[in-house]
Amino acid sequence: MRAFREAVEAGDLDAVERLLAENVVFTSPVAFRPYPGKAITAAILRGVSRVFEDFRYEREIGAPGSRDHALVFTARVGGRELQGCDFLHLDEDGLIDELTVMVRPLSAAQELAAAMGAQFERIAQEAQAAGSA
Repeated sequence: MRAFREAVEAGDLDAVERLLAENVVFTSPVAFRPYPGKAITAAILRGVSRVFEDFRYEREIGAPGSRDHALVFTARVGGRELQGCDFLHLDEDGLIDELTVMVRPLSAAQELAAAMGAQFERIAQEAQAAGSA
């Protein structure tokens, strides 16, 4: 999805949030349960933007007009290089209603889990503030 990719690459997290459906479900590469809802998903994406370094999309997979897209990326976290993929599904209105992220290798996923764990109190506060706004 070109709009999501461009917003992420520009660091425009407000634009990213506008592309999320209210009922979006975020599936993390490092957590067992998915996170339902726009407020928590946007807060998690803000947290990720704080821990990823040198993030860049390398490839976009999906036909124009399709409701399913994959964006392949590279980044660093805690000195570890990682590869990953954002899998997006769009609802009938063209908003993201499913966002699943996968990363490799395991050592980078573990570093990401630790870095995001350190962010999670702030993420929860941001999500709560957004949900009550």
